[in-house]
Formats: sequence, structure tokens, C-alpha cells
Amino acid sequence: MKLYFATGTCSLSPHIVAIEAGIELELERVDIRRIPRVTETGANYAQVNANLYVPALELDDGTILLEGIAIVQYLADLAPDSRLAPPAGSLARVQLQSWLGFIATELHKAFSPWLFHPEYGTQAQDVARSRIAARLDYVERRLANGGPYLLGDTFTVADAYLYTILSWSDVARVDLDAFPQVRMLLASIGARPAVREAMQREASRQRA
Repeated sequence: MKLYFATGTCSLSPHIVAIEAGIELELERVDIRRIPRVTETGANYAQVNANLYVPALELDDGTILLEGIAIVQYLADLAPDSRLAPPAGSLARVQLQSWLGFIATELHKAFSPWLFHPEYGTQAQDVARSRIAARLDYVERRLANGGPYLLGDTFTVADAYLYTILSWSDVARVDLDAFPQVRMLLASIGARPAVREAMQREASRQRA
């Protein structure tokens, strides 16, 4: 399988999940700074994902999977013993999907594009940061009452996704000081060997 990625983006999440699950992935970096988007091998990325964003996962038979929250569940299901996702059909799986949807719509889309494009203006960015703070208050209460992870005692793909999005906080000037449980979770996830390995691999490919 091949993961199309770009350093510093949400494609870090499936990369982390794959390493946690013991799944070998070929990596192909996408230059997201330019249009047309070209991969490191010179391929036109529009032929992989017409939406032009990462991640995309190419299966061994050539099938392309899109959308990070679908990709991480697919990878987790390939390695059920990893416990990165509860079994399909269980209530816990629905709760996982609820968290993935929340992170995607309430956090991810509040960070991007608003906080990475100054042309949107400070008013829009202030609104985005206020919305993020309100949503993080919800996450903070969940962790305080049922942590240390989003689904309790077990690290899942939702935690990998949350870590990926909130790793943008410093660059986006999102203050996490009011959320000690969130900061503890991020520190814990950031220390995981799979997370460090994924980030090191991507950094080395960026320099190549």
C-alpha cells in the first residue's frame, strides 16, 4: 500500500496508525504548495485525488481510498489485535466514529484553512480560535471524566487524529494553556514510538 502525504498535514494521522498497527506503507510525498500538484515521482496528483488534498491511500490492487477518517479505520481493521478501533458494529465503534466526526468538523476545519491563510483576516481567525477553544473545553471535560484517551483506557485512531490536528496549535497561535488534560494527552501521544517514527520519516522525506 502507498500513502500519499505532505509533511505538517493531516496525513500524519494514518501514517501514525499504520506504524502502530505494524502495517508497512510505501510513502509518496505530495507538493501541496503548488498547482498543479505533483508527487515526488513527478506524477500528477490530480490523477490520484481530484480534490488535490492529502491523505490518499492506494491499495495493492490500485484502489484509492480518500478521507483521513475512513483511511484510519480501514488500517485499524487490518490489524484488529492492535485495538486501534473497536469492532465494527459495536457501540464503542460508533463512539469512535462520533469522535472522528467531531475532530474532522469541529477542530480540523476550524484550523484549516482559516488559521493558515492570513488573507482571511484577523476577524475570521479570531472567530476560528474562539470556536476551537469552545470545542477543546468539551474535549477537556471528556478527558477529565473518562480519560486518559478519548475512548477511555485505550489509544485509538481518534487520539492519533486529535494529536495530528492539535500539533498545529503553536503555528496557528492556538493557546492550550486552559486545557491541562488536553496538553497531557498530547505529551503522552507525542512520546509514543510510532508517533516519533512517523514524524522522523516525514521530516527526512521533506529534506530529500
